[in-house]
Amino acid sequence: MLRRFSLRSWSAACLTALTLPAHAGLFDDVEARARIDKLRADFTAMQQSVDTGSKNQLEFVNQLEGLKAELAKLRGQLEVLAYDVETTQKRQKDFYVDLDARLRKLEPSAPASAADPGLPTGEATGSKTAVDEGAATRDYDIALNFVKAGRYRDAVSAFASFTKIHAGSVRQPSAHFWQASSHFQLREFAKAADQYARVPAGWPNDPKAPDALLGQANAQFEAGDAKGANKTLEALIQQYPKSSAAQAAQQRLKKK
Repeated sequence: MLRRFSLRSWSAACLTALTLPAHAGLFDDVEARARIDKLRADFTAMQQSVDTGSKNQLEFVNQLEGLKAELAKLRGQLEVLAYDVETTQKRQKDFYVDLDARLRKLEPSAPASAADPGLPTGEATGSKTAVDEGAATRDYDIALNFVKAGRYRDAVSAFASFTKIHAGSVRQPSAHFWQASSHFQLREFAKAADQYARVPAGWPNDPKAPDALLGQANAQFEAGDAKGANKTLEALIQQYPKSSAAQAAQQRLKKK
């Protein structure tokens, strides 16, 4: 009996010894597969992350290129506008210089007396008023330079001071004319119309009177007073029929 038991025990021991490595190998294989599956999942997730990042980066690059193109377009438009403004300012300055030169040739070189046609209506006193035309010319040039530089607010103030300080100057009509022009540039059309109207009203024989009436009509039109503008144009044609301003007025009336 003892011998049989020992044989059975030995057999069981051998069977146990043979089956244990098999179970261990089975568990090792399952764990290895689980690790492989996890690595595959991690790799897939990482690949998706890389793909997403690459896609986002590509979209960012495309957006960046689009912004660069838009910026270049805007820069080009800005350069064109800057050139147009510079050209317009130059043309405007040249216009002012040319017009002022022509007006200076037409202005008398000495203060007007009561009999002079350049003396403002209602201000004739029968005697000459002492005026320092040298100082008047200096102040007038300072004010006009503001106009040429596009500093219209400063020009308005300078010409307003000029008309008060140098009331008897031969440059009074020009001062009112340029003050009106400065108001017009500032889009103060009612004030511009008022200043323009002072020229033909106070100095009807002044060479600037026709242009002042045309400027008055333009200011009235911009202020929304079309009826008043047409009336001023008609007065211009009637009072100064041979002037170039009257020809422009006729063209304006034909278009209405």
